[in-house]
Amino acid sequence: MNEPRIVALGGGHGLSASLSALRRVTTDLTAVVTVADNGGSSGRLRDEFGVPPPGDLRMALAALCGDDRWGQTWAHVLQHRFESEGDLNGHAVGNLLIVALWELLGDHVDGLEWVGDLLGARGRVLPMATTPIDIVGRARMSDDEDAELTEVRGQVAVATTPGLVDVRLEPASPPATPAAVEAIRRADLVVLGPGSWYTSVLPHLLVPDLRAAITQTSARVVVTMNLIAQPGETEGFAPEDHLEVLRLHAPELRVDAVVADVGSVTRPDALREHARLLGAELRLVEIADPGLPGVHDAAKLARAYASLASLS
Repeated sequence: MNEPRIVALGGGHGLSASLSALRRVTTDLTAVVTVADNGGSSGRLRDEFGVPPPGDLRMALAALCGDDRWGQTWAHVLQHRFESEGDLNGHAVGNLLIVALWELLGDHVDGLEWVGDLLGARGRVLPMATTPIDIVGRARMSDDEDAELTEVRGQVAVATTPGLVDVRLEPASPPATPAAVEAIRRADLVVLGPGSWYTSVLPHLLVPDLRAAITQTSARVVVTMNLIAQPGETEGFAPEDHLEVLRLHAPELRVDAVVADVGSVTRPDALREHARLLGAELRLVEIADPGLPGVHDAAKLARAYASLASLS
């Protein structure tokens, strides 16, 4: 029996969580990663070299490393950050390695495949777009519904701003990575989330070609809920508010299942109704790590995904 073809969309720690689970389900795994980061090592390399920010791509590659000595050693090397008084301070080794291969090979996809081969990654990692992207949000800074909305620019600013009303990308129609579009179209299962909702999850639905692929694919589309609201961009959000954000920004989105942790949902009927508006079945299961608040348990999440993949 062929393994399911699975695509995971997101960025940062949220995507790492889904990949850590999904690599237990299949080896035919593709991560499509947000490229909007403008802070830290990634932001510095983006500004200096005009490349997509490599940080979230690096984290996805590290999550796909094997559990053997080789894989774990390279995962630690990739994530290692220099500490110095000079220009290298704060840079992650993996970010420098990725940008070096992009310069040498002149191709983002090829460069990431070479890094993946070196690490023995169990899957491949693709940027969602071929150029750097900026996220621009509008936020209501007071309780006054008539107050003028304030514009916030850049992933770092958006991620730390409460009261967000909507976000957009600049450029508005960035070119999607063709391999990412193709992976979504041929997938059996497409997983969106968990992660920073406005800055890691939602951007995939704002790239026109990716959005079309997600809404037109024959794959089962799954949304994985966060365990807690994120300080800043989703501060004060209930679980159902996250689904409403997806529906408002992509009204044509249809979802097959919403996976949420049973212990993290206080109003299951409200979440079930919002899932229904997306066409989805709500699956309340145990997916939280009991020892780490706000962190998904990879083995439990893998079982939830395996069940959904077997229905494809």
